Amino acid sequence: MSASKTQRRVRAFVDYFGPLLFLLAFLVTRDVVKATAALVAGSAVALVVGFVVEKRIAPMPLVAGGAALLFGGLTLVFKDPRFIYVKPTVINLGFAAFLLGGMALKRNPLKALLGEAFRLPDAAWRTLTLRYGIFFACVAVLNEIVWRTQPEAVWVAFRFPGLQILALVFSFTQIPLMMKHHEDEPAPPPTE
Repeated sequence: MSASKTQRRVRAFVDYFGPLLFLLAFLVTRDVVKATAALVAGSAVALVVGFVVEKRIAPMPLVAGGAALLFGGLTLVFKDPRFIYVKPTVINLGFAAFLLGGMALKRNPLKALLGEAFRLPDAAWRTLTLRYGIFFACVAVLNEIVWRTQPEAVWVAFRFPGLQILALVFSFTQIPLMMKHHEDEPAPPPTE
C-alpha cells in the first residue's frame, strides 16, 4: 500500500472513528450519555493513532478531537447531555469567529490554511472566507434550534451524518467560485 493511501486512511480514521462510535453506541443504547463515552474513547484512540502513525496531529483533528474530549468529558462527569449538544455550536461559532475575525483584521485565515492547495486571487479568498464564516455561524444557530426543539434521536441524526452531509453539499457549491478564479501555476522561467 502506498504511503499516501495509508496517510488518507489514517486521516479518515482520525476524523471519523470517534463520531462513528458515538453513532453506533447511540443506535444500540438510545442514550446520549452512554454514546458520549464511546465518543470520548474513540476520539482519544483516534488522536493517539494519528500521532503514532504520522508523528504529529493535524490542527483540525486536534481541535475536533480535543473538543470531543472536553465536551464529552463534561457530559460524562455531570451526566448532562447538554454539554455534547452544544459542542457543535461552540466549534462552529469558533470557526466563524476565526474566519470572520481574521477578515475584520484584514487577514485571510482560509488562504493561510489552504493557500498551498489552491491558487486563488485575494478577492476570491475573501469571498470564500466570508461564505465559510457565514456557513459556520448558520450551522451553529441550526444546531441550537435542533437540540432545543427536537427529540434526542433527531439531534443525533442531524449531528451524525446530517452536519457532514450539509458541509459536503456546501463545499460542493463553492467549487464554481474556485474553478472560475483558479490561477494556474506560473510557468517556470526559460532556461538559458
